[in-house]
Amino acid sequence: MNEDSVGKNIRVIRKQKKITLQELADRTGFTRSYVSKIERSTKAPPYSTVNKIAMALEVEVAYLLSEDLSVFSDIRLSFTKNNKGKIVETLGSSYGYKYEALGYSKPGKNMQPYIVQAAFDEKNMFQHEGEEFIYVLEGKYQFFYDGKEYIMEEGDSIYFDSGVPHSARSLGKKKAKVLAVMYNYKRL
Repeated sequence: MNEDSVGKNIRVIRKQKKITLQELADRTGFTRSYVSKIERSTKAPPYSTVNKIAMALEVEVAYLLSEDLSVFSDIRLSFTKNNKGKIVETLGSSYGYKYEALGYSKPGKNMQPYIVQAAFDEKNMFQHEGEEFIYVLEGKYQFFYDGKEYIMEEGDSIYFDSGVPHSARSLGKKKAKVLAVMYNYKRL
């Protein structure tokens, strides 16, 4: 965390969302002068304060604690050039998956879009809150859901409740490439 970015990030998001200092103060229960002081400070306020502000701005706390947001021209959208997504390490990466995050610079999102290259030897089942949509871009994809198998090829898609055990793997000689969109129920 870069401490001097926290106040700047709060200000950028507040202005992008067209929220006044007074409105943010009203939403958090802080005074207008305290919110203004936080935005101008080079030191981060206590975590509980950042959390309350994040909730009022409807963004994740991690977003306020991350890089300097002033480099983004508009936080209401996220534009990603071809092959310029952020490569992310997640639980699935240790199983031979490669995830390229798309839309990673958009705060407060419910959906997490990825380009995923699926492993060949996946044996683990995954289960988590939310919903997912998968669209096969390239290759052959074997998808398991609630004890059933689905063979998917280029152009095929599936939408499912990810609270049910599921898994997938590449079939053939080349890893399957899919667009995977994960939806998490918003908890702010």
